[in-house]
Amino acid sequence: MIGNWSVVISFSLLTPGLSQLQIFTLLYLPMFRSLPLAKVLLYVLLTTYAVITLIPFLWALSASFKPLSEIVSGTPNFLPQNFTLDNYRQIFLQEPLFLRWLFNSMVIAVSVTLLNLLFNSMAGYALARLSFVGKNFWFFLILAVLAVPAQITLIPTFLILKAIGWLNSYQGMIVPSMVNATFIFMMRQFFINFPQELEEAAQLDGLNTIGIFRYIILPLAKPALAAQAIFVFMGSWNNFLLPVVILFEPEMFTLPLGLNTFKGQYISYWNYIMAASMVFTLPALSIYAFFNRYFIQSATFTGGKG
Repeated sequence: MIGNWSVVISFSLLTPGLSQLQIFTLLYLPMFRSLPLAKVLLYVLLTTYAVITLIPFLWALSASFKPLSEIVSGTPNFLPQNFTLDNYRQIFLQEPLFLRWLFNSMVIAVSVTLLNLLFNSMAGYALARLSFVGKNFWFFLILAVLAVPAQITLIPTFLILKAIGWLNSYQGMIVPSMVNATFIFMMRQFFINFPQELEEAAQLDGLNTIGIFRYIILPLAKPALAAQAIFVFMGSWNNFLLPVVILFEPEMFTLPLGLNTFKGQYISYWNYIMAASMVFTLPALSIYAFFNRYFIQSATFTGGKG
């Protein structure tokens, strides 16, 4: 990319009468002509989608540094005219529960992610590799669960949590979400394509089923585990429906629920909402950046023997 820009700059210095569009046309048109039309259309479509997706995020980032009066003025400007950090000072220093909401969200999301990685992987491995009575029944039951919308189970979940006294608690948020049928099915499909020779060699070395799963299977399943970790963490981190049903004390709110308190009946503090939303996105971006290389491997993993 740097080399391309140096060529453009040199070309513009040598031909000052040409516009930048003409320079780019002269330099890059032959390259695009050599590409298939379908690939060019795909690049255009993906670039357009990326721009459409990025614009709202950039506007929210810009609005987090604006006073409320500038946001509601109706002037369509991306750069703040009155740049201020007061919005971030307000949510961190003046809002006493914001850090508690951040802590609650982190505890719940991390706990749900770790428990899902453990239980979904164990269940997927059992369905893919082990032989036991009722194996096909449990597999088809999991497939049936995939067809049930989560909203249908919301009221039964509330009644069960109320009966055992887990409303407005961490365990009430974590336990109902610690297993996910979608990712049990995903891990089962991953382990079905797993080279069986590795397990046979481990059995010859004296490892039992638990040892094989712990020392052989899990280390080689990092791509699938990383993809699962990203989706589970994002789902738990952004979850609004379950907290709004079972959490009723402000001290136990998660961030999505806490952000809703900045919206009033007559006025909404969009400057605080945008600032808090930017803080809200940082952990999710960090998780994706950390697991990104494993996530790409999971998309290209074929289960072939290497």
